[in-house]
Amino acid sequence: MSSPHPDRVPGRVSVYLPSFGHANPVPAASRIGPFLASGALTGRDPATGEMPEDLRAQCANVFAHVRALMAAVDGATDDILKMTFRLARYRDRGPLNREWTTMSPDPAHRPARQVVAARLDGGALVHCDLMAILGDPRGL
Repeated sequence: MSSPHPDRVPGRVSVYLPSFGHANPVPAASRIGPFLASGALTGRDPATGEMPEDLRAQCANVFAHVRALMAAVDGATDDILKMTFRLARYRDRGPLNREWTTMSPDPAHRPARQVVAARLDGGALVHCDLMAILGDPRGL
């Protein structure tokens, strides 16, 4: 029996967050089975939707969105496989590193991380996207 929507991937679930949304019609993340991929998570304040002017506050907000996303899919930050960060000021990593080590204090159990230089708009100084594998990968 064929699907009425042949372009749909079986089992795909779009994830929306009340505290974070995009201006365009896209979810915060998409999940297929145990695999989760986010779109760009920005530094907008989760309560007000405003973009703070400083990188410290934006990084704190990005990691708040990461935690909210993982909670929304019944996951944890330990389920994150890789995070990619885009920074407007590529070498300014102090605020990012503080949030990073707070989220993942054990160097032996951190996700992979990549930081790239980017030209961001709307006052954004940082964007993040992530990939996660939900559930116990050993099937226990």
